[in-house]
Amino acid sequence: MSDSRSTGTTLVDVAGIDDLAPGEPLLVRVDEIPVCLVRLDDEVLAVHDVCTHALESLSGGWVDDDRIECPRHGAQFSLRTGDVLTPPATQTLPTFAVELRDGRVLVDPTPSREHPLIR
Repeated sequence: MSDSRSTGTTLVDVAGIDDLAPGEPLLVRVDEIPVCLVRLDDEVLAVHDVCTHALESLSGGWVDDDRIECPRHGAQFSLRTGDVLTPPATQTLPTFAVELRDGRVLVDPTPSREHPLIR
């Protein structure tokens, strides 16, 4: 349930695990960065909330297994890696390490990769 990628930065408490309905995206802010959380079975995955194609909020999209689809043009991304799975998007999403502790969802504010929309 914990992602070992954590950089030692202070994790940000963003939600209770019960706030996340399985398979339903939830928009949270992690140090002012919009992050899309998705609960899949016993884990929570986090990606940057902004589609790299049309800057649409992915938390308004649909989840199928471990992929999320942008509601505007249908680009799909892996929730595990941020990789683009279908066009029209071409740029990978940053992901964020997540830790579950005492029923709370904690997110590392350090993205997995640099991204022009995260400064």
